[in-house]
Amino acid sequence: MAQENDIVLIYFEDNPLMFARIEDISPDVKRDWYHVKLLLLQIPLQVVTWILRDVYINGEEFTMNGKKMRMEEVICPEQPEIPEPSQEEEEAPKNSGDAKVISLTNRKKN
Repeated sequence: MAQENDIVLIYFEDNPLMFARIEDISPDVKRDWYHVKLLLLQIPLQVVTWILRDVYINGEEFTMNGKKMRMEEVICPEQPEIPEPSQEEEEAPKNSGDAKVISLTNRKKN
């Protein structure tokens, strides 16, 4: 289940619409319903509070004004593993001699 400070992607009619950060989840008076305060990550920033069932916070589809909506927790992708340089690459000179260094401090303004 998405929790406070998690980033979610909000889908509108099966199309990704916007990202939001969950600011607060507090129980509603009805059992299994919650007030979910969202910071919509758009310009300008906007804060909204939706009353959702626990299954909707978990990603199940719901409707809002007759339109299909869904929230999906965003998981940070794994960083690709960077291969270690081989012995030959480490010994190879970094500057092939064709490169030219240009000093920007000596340039005059026109």
